[in-house]
Amino acid sequence: MQIIIDNKSGAPIYDQIYTQIKDLIVSGTLREDDPLPSIRALAKDLRISVVTTKRAYEELEREGFIYTVAAKGSFVAAKNMELVREANLRRIEELLEEISRLAAVCGLTGKDLLDMYNYLNEEDAS
Repeated sequence: MQIIIDNKSGAPIYDQIYTQIKDLIVSGTLREDDPLPSIRALAKDLRISVVTTKRAYEELEREGFIYTVAAKGSFVAAKNMELVREANLRRIEELLEEISRLAAVCGLTGKDLLDMYNYLNEEDAS
């Protein structure tokens, strides 16, 4: 598992860790019961505070993406398909917002975007 911290992103470090691990779980790269690095090991690898890593793991656990076993570590939780669906919907909304901004800059209409989308789907079906 590789986590990359971008100090220029403006996003808090704990949030970058949380987002990247969540994305690995949602995509299926990390599977149910896969072990995560210990909080201390991940903090050492990333050269960040243990407190920061702990906060990311706490968020993941609170959201139901991981579970922790005392003296054993943290593991990927069974996928709650509703959680996965919600995470994917949020990601789609973010991408659509970015597409809308780019379309506005290019002077594209909603119909233009739909035409592009339909064209891409026709190509995928071929």
